[in-house]
Amino acid sequence: MKTPPARINYAVADRDLKYYIFDWDDNILHMPTSIHLERRHENGTWGPHSVSTAVFSVIRCDAENYRPPDGVWENAFRDFRDIDVDNENIFLRDTRTAVDRVVSGQDTAGPSFEKFRRTLVEGRLFAIVTARGHSPAVIREAVTYFINAVLTPEEHAVMLSNIRGYIACFDPQHIEATDEEVMRYYLDHNKYHGVMSPDFRRQMGQTPGASPNTEIGKQFAIKDFVEHIIALARQRGLSKPISVGFSDDDKGNVVAVEDYVRKELSMEFPGVKFVVYYTDDPKLPSGRKVVVRGQLSLDI
Repeated sequence: MKTPPARINYAVADRDLKYYIFDWDDNILHMPTSIHLERRHENGTWGPHSVSTAVFSVIRCDAENYRPPDGVWENAFRDFRDIDVDNENIFLRDTRTAVDRVVSGQDTAGPSFEKFRRTLVEGRLFAIVTARGHSPAVIREAVTYFINAVLTPEEHAVMLSNIRGYIACFDPQHIEATDEEVMRYYLDHNKYHGVMSPDFRRQMGQTPGASPNTEIGKQFAIKDFVEHIIALARQRGLSKPISVGFSDDDKGNVVAVEDYVRKELSMEFPGVKFVVYYTDDPKLPSGRKVVVRGQLSLDI
């Protein structure tokens, strides 16, 4: 039997240029990974105390009652680095657990779960920017698992047709690619930043042993993604307005990013519209929207 021709959605050439940056933990997924701390007891002694990322975002500035083991923050975040547990990368294991719990109805999704899902189905470019210390390859593999476990067969087909439409309109040399090659092409064009990873810190120009700062790291990663999408738009001859949405559940990160966009990014990239979403409030399923520049509604 002759293989039917692949579907190609040529209409993607006419759509707007919206791109998205997603934090991972408690924004897309509620991960089971724990942060290992010590907590002060009422009698003044200290004891082991592990917390979720959501709890840590609330207590992280409470140095009077919480501290890292042996005074070393790397010890607190040891499960947020690329280590193997039972011959499986811990991030991939925890992603699989979190995704499967959402798909089976055992747990709720993060506030940006559905927006990330729609971003994938539409074949739009995105960046994952997380305070974790995982390599781009590992984060990308987690995204691949999300795609395979969450998207329905119909959504897979729509995603591939949208990506093929982009290829047909802007990069036709790849028009004969197989479905696997199309997916690889798409994933190659996105960004995966674990800002505490050794590779990312070297990319930032940090010297070994320098004190890490997740807020500065996320700012660097956001600028990297903005430069990436602007370069692609220029290569493809696209002159439409560009908009970028950023979502994160951590107030400290959101405030730092909002300030960074206002004072620096909006000046360096005056043609780009930025919207920041703070997604820690369960009463606001899609997060609190802050339009930093422009009046664009990004429907995150």
